[in-house]
Amino acid sequence: MIVVTGGAGFIGSNLIAELEARGAGEFAVVDWLGSEGKWKNLAKRELAAVISPDDLFAWLAEPAVRERVDTVFHLGAISSTTETDADLIARTNIALPQRLWALAAERGWRFIYASSAATYGDGAQGFDDDGSVAGLARLRPLNPYGWSKHAFDRYVARQAASNAKRPRQWAGLKFFNVYGPNEYHKGPMRSVVHQIQPRIAAGEAARLFKSHRPDYPDGGQKRDFIWVGDCVDVMLWLYDHPHVNGLFNCGTGQARSFEDLALAVFAASGKPSKIVYIDMPAELRPRYQYFTEARMQRLRAAGYARPFTPLEEGVGRYVRDYLAADDPYV
Repeated sequence: MIVVTGGAGFIGSNLIAELEARGAGEFAVVDWLGSEGKWKNLAKRELAAVISPDDLFAWLAEPAVRERVDTVFHLGAISSTTETDADLIARTNIALPQRLWALAAERGWRFIYASSAATYGDGAQGFDDDGSVAGLARLRPLNPYGWSKHAFDRYVARQAASNAKRPRQWAGLKFFNVYGPNEYHKGPMRSVVHQIQPRIAAGEAARLFKSHRPDYPDGGQKRDFIWVGDCVDVMLWLYDHPHVNGLFNCGTGQARSFEDLALAVFAASGKPSKIVYIDMPAELRPRYQYFTEARMQRLRAAGYARPFTPLEEGVGRYVRDYLAADDPYV
């Protein structure tokens, strides 16, 4: 059995869809479904179980379950970069995965988990996925979410550097700016593609943040935007290569501007481009990342060789095949 925490979420539901398509076996989803229509991300899937995170460890302790689990994809988290309840974040993003790691180590499960590019903070230390204890100690995240992901990365690094028992396979992925279908429940944390597409489809202007730094023009802030299907491909490659362990970036290795992204949405929508720039909220400015670009050499050196989807191709697929379709779900 494969357990996917956060399996009703954006990346998790895309992963389950691909695992099901390849006939990988039974899947159990651990997630809160809430009331935002998140259940629709799972509506097409055949599932062995759907478990609340509150019941996770009791469920894993059941004899009928513990002997069937082989792999845990831990994608569940408080993922909002604007969440300010640090106690909630620590319980969910640090304490829970530490406990899950210990259980996977004890029982010999494989453990593949989601980290984040938010661990890099303002990027002053670069975007090198050095997973060593010393390498991680140099990073300074800008918000509680980034700090929590970084704290768990550092925990894993200490475990890996010690003689402590560890999962049969372990790997973390620092996801950069992911876009694609099944993110519709995420509110303000949705990708910019999804946020601006309805306005563009209606013939209105796209709205992007002004720059509040002289070295970046309005709309010139850059991110490493990655198609969700590429993230799933990397996770499945790790699943297919159980000897690979480590912490890896999951981006394209090429930063693109928000203006590039908006122009790709206009092109995919068949609309003339029209962009207006609005002030960034004052509370976001001190912790806003103006540039992210994944260093991908470590994943390539580990053996992952597939090309990443170009921005225009991924945005075009998202807009035409999902956002403009009657059924936008994977």
